[in-house]
This record gives sequence, structure tokens and C-alpha cells, in this order.
Amino acid sequence: MTSATYTTHQVAKMAGIHKDTLLRWLRDRRVPEPKRNRNGWRVFTEEEARAVVNYASSVSETSVQLRETPTLYLPYSSAISRLQEIDWDFEDVNTGYLTHSIHPYPAKFIPQIPKTLIRELASASDTILDPFCGSGTTLVEALRLECHAIGIDANPLACLISRAKTTPITQKEAEVLFELSAEIANFGQRAYVGSLPLFPDLPAFPIPVERPDFEGIDEWFDQQVIDELAFIKEKCLTLEPKNVRHLALTAFSSIIVTVSRQDSDTRYVRREKNLKPGDTLQYFSRALSQVTQRVLELSEEINSHLNVKVYEANILKPPDIGPVDLVVCSPPYPNAYSYHLYHRTRMLWLGFNQPKFKQEEIGSHRKYSRKGHNAATVDTFRSELYTILSWLSHTLRSNRHACFVIGDSTLRGETIENDKLLIEVARDIGYQVEANISRRLQSTKKYFNPVVGKIKDEHIVILRNTTKRRL
Repeated sequence: MTSATYTTHQVAKMAGIHKDTLLRWLRDRRVPEPKRNRNGWRVFTEEEARAVVNYASSVSETSVQLRETPTLYLPYSSAISRLQEIDWDFEDVNTGYLTHSIHPYPAKFIPQIPKTLIRELASASDTILDPFCGSGTTLVEALRLECHAIGIDANPLACLISRAKTTPITQKEAEVLFELSAEIANFGQRAYVGSLPLFPDLPAFPIPVERPDFEGIDEWFDQQVIDELAFIKEKCLTLEPKNVRHLALTAFSSIIVTVSRQDSDTRYVRREKNLKPGDTLQYFSRALSQVTQRVLELSEEINSHLNVKVYEANILKPPDIGPVDLVVCSPPYPNAYSYHLYHRTRMLWLGFNQPKFKQEEIGSHRKYSRKGHNAATVDTFRSELYTILSWLSHTLRSNRHACFVIGDSTLRGETIENDKLLIEVARDIGYQVEANISRRLQSTKKYFNPVVGKIKDEHIVILRNTTKRRL
């Protein structure tokens, strides 16, 4: 029979002290330091928990209060110095483990960044927010570190991917997806063989009931590809429950650029790819099998009691999400990407409202490359940052941290140092700037926007919320 174990928070509650007091006692070696689990969190045995309770009982109430006063509201001050000593370049690390690589997504930060920030600036069962969640990198790492996670994004495709990457599936649900993968692969083989002169009478896969019709579909897709994609989508939409359907649609979305006439995920130019009948079906079959296996592996690693919520919302009109304990994000750089363009064919195939997202997208190249009085400027971004940081000051718990990974922008030939702009706005609102750490970007990384490719460094800005409205 396994002995009971306790978290730092649970032991502090048992001892009737603040968790930060217990952390200080551990640093000062007044109580025994317990072992840590695979995620780096302390795990107390019953004996170690009793030792803390006994020590707390031996310390007078007045003494505890006096000792707590200087550090009560700065629980992670020592973590800041540790973060500043880390080599943030993370060269030659694996960035595509588990579900991180199940769908292409531009400019996503590597998982080692949120993983390190969460481990140092949060505790197990804390709630981690990424208000620009994109493909869900922060959310996955939060779950792996035994934290709850909340993501917000105006891009409906980003929300689909994030949900697929973070929602566990059962073995039974995985079998449904593996069976669909095998079925689609069989149809792909039949479609190919049926196209050969030796087998003119062999029936191919069933023609889908409804063929999508959106602007540019014939320009970007061959007719046989359109039929095969429509057939796959029909199959995906019949799946239940919702998390299984989301996962299949994510696999579907992941192959759309591959089977289109778009050159690649990083080049928005046309070229012929000479796909044979059945190729699109085979691409999906392989993608679905790989995606299912990755999500199944994550499902076996994370705890089922953890909650993850993904909100499709304009961050300038944010939803009510309740209090959070840590913010880790990479906001879109002004003039860097136009995600509505990058994901256009995927969104149209999935039936998402691409024009709506186009209007709401922050930082898009389209918005900042306009001319005339309606063109976005550096003041546009400053105003948006002010709105977002003001909201976060009421959402993030007092004296907890907001971490932003951000690089420079080029607006009309001028370099905009976004880290300095962010810090300026944050100080106006009342945040304390705890650190501004530079890191080198990987030189081998490809960029959708050539201007972004010129950026060699980015910054990790760590702010502390001094607002005391929410404890």
C-alpha cells in the first residue's frame, strides 16, 4: 500500500501557516527538505509533514507574523535570480515532443520557455494563463507540471488546435481514431488503384455528399484533392464525443497546405505538386495516426483532475475567466504575421469565420502595412498593450507574475523595441519589472514574413502585479 504524500500547499495548510512561510523555512533548513517528483515539485511524506506541523507549533504566533511581514507578498523573489542565470537559447533541444508538433503554427515559442517559467514561478495546482495561446504550447506545459491552464485566442483554428493538444483521450477513443485512420488508408489505396488503366471498373472512395465552395478553392486545390478532403471532413464530423472530433479535425487541418498548391507552410506562393488519386487520403491517415498516438501519450502523463479551458475571444474584449496565478505568453509582434492569411485555406475548409478573425487579429502585417489615416502605428500597439495589461492587473493575483516573450518589430523602416514599449506601459499601470532577459533565436528557423526573419533576439520580460484588488 502506497504511503500518503502531500504538496507544499497541503502541508502549509496542515501547519496553519502561509505557503510562502513554509518555503522560507525550507530554504533556511529549519524543516527537512522533501524529495521532488518528476516535475520538480516537492512531495512530503507523512513524517515530513508532521515535522513541519510540529515546528510551526513550536514557533510563537508573534514570531511567525514578524518573520512573514517582509516576504509575504513576494513568494517567488528568489526564483527571479535563478531565471536570470539560465541559458535561454536552448540550442539543440527537442521542441516537438508529445503534442507540440501535431499541427504547423508560425512563430510559436519553444516549450522549454514556458516549462522553465512555470516551474520557477508557480506551484502545483496553480492556474496558468496564456492570453495569446496560439497552438497551446503554454497550456501543454502547464498540464505536464500539474497546473490548471487557461488559453485565450481570437483565432478559431488556434483554439481547435489547443483543445486537441490538451484534452486527454481514453484508449477506447484512441481505437476509434486508429480505425478511422485505417479506413481512410484503405480508401486511399482503392482510389489510387482505381485510377490505373488495368482496373477501370474498380470503385474508388465514395464521392462526398457536399462539395465545399469558397473563393479560391479551384485556384489552390486540384479537383481530386477537393473531393478527397471533402470526404475526410464528412468522416471527421460524424465522430463523437467532441474531443475525438476535435482531434480528427486537427489532423485534417494539418495536411491542407501539404495537399494544396501553396508552396509550403512558410511560403504563400503557388506551385504544382502532382498529387496522385488517393494521396490526400493517405496523408490524412498518417497524420491522424500520429496525432492520436501523441495525444494518447500526453493523456497517460497528465493527471485527470487538471482543468484546461480554451476561450475563443478577442483579448481586447476578454472573457471573465476568474483569478489566475501566472501568465506566460508570446504576444503577436506588430507587422510580423497575418495569421488570417497564413491559415486562410484551413479556416475556410473548416467553416470558420475567417473575415471576423481578420478584423480582430492583433499585430497583423495587413493592419500595420496599410497607408493613410487608418494605418496602425506604434501607438496602436501601445494602446492595445495598455488595455490587455490593465485587464491582467485585475485577473492576475496580487504579486504574481506575468511573463512576455517578445521581439522587435519593423514599422515603415524603423525598428520598434517592443520589450521597452511593454515595460513602459506596464510601469504606467503599476507593474514592477522584475527582469528583462535576452535570448538568441535559432538561426535555422524559417519565417513566413521575411522581415521577421531578420530578428536575431527576443526578450523575456517578467512583470510582477502590484495590484492588491484580488488576493
